[in-house]
Amino acid sequence: MSTDHHHDHHHDHDHDHDNRYSDMQARVKALETVLTDKGLIDPKAIDAIVETYETKIGPRNGARVVAKAWSDADFAEWLRTDATAAIASLGFTGRQGEHMRAVFNTPDTHNLVVCTLCSCYPWAVLGLPPVWYKAPAYRSRAVIDPRGVLAEFGLVLPEAKKIRVWDSTAELRYLVIPERPEGTEGLGEEALADLVSRDAMIGTAIAGPRP
Repeated sequence: MSTDHHHDHHHDHDHDHDNRYSDMQARVKALETVLTDKGLIDPKAIDAIVETYETKIGPRNGARVVAKAWSDADFAEWLRTDATAAIASLGFTGRQGEHMRAVFNTPDTHNLVVCTLCSCYPWAVLGLPPVWYKAPAYRSRAVIDPRGVLAEFGLVLPEAKKIRVWDSTAELRYLVIPERPEGTEGLGEEALADLVSRDAMIGTAIAGPRP
C-alpha cells in the first residue's frame, strides 16, 4: 500500500452488467438512432436532457446527503457505520445504489472514487455517471497517479495530504463526503446542498460556491 494513496478493490466481483446494454436500453438506443436519422428528434435536445439529469437532478440527492451529514452529527455517524441505511432513510435507493459506503474527507486525507474494471456508480445518489468516469484513461490513471489526475481536474492538493483511492464494485459503491467549507456555520441544509457538486462527491473537486 502506497503512503500516498490507498487502492481498495476486490477483483472477483462481477462487473459485466455495467458494460452492456440491457434489452430495453438497446431498444431505446436503436429507436433514438432511427428517429434521429429521420429528422424527428434533435440529438442536441436529448443531450441537454441527459445533462440535466447527469449534473443537476441526480447529484442533488447526494448533495442533500452531504448537507445533512454536515448539519447533523448523528446522521454523519450513521453514514460512517451504515451508509446504505442512512441514505435510504432520505428516500434515495435504487439501481446501483443498494450497497453504499461513505468516505469522509479530512484535513489530512482526500478520497477519490473510481471503478477500474467498468463504471460501477451510485446512480441513486449521483444520477448518471459522467463520460470521463467511464473512460479508460481515468479508470487506470486514477489508481496509478491520483494526484496528477486531480491536478488535471483543477484540484491541486498539498503534498502532505494523503489521497485514498476507492474502487467501486458491483457489490459496493462509494460516496465521498467532502469537507464542509469554512464560513458556512449559519447556513441551512438547502443552502449547504447548493455548495456540493457531483464531482465533489466523486472526489475530483472540493465543495464550495460554483464558479
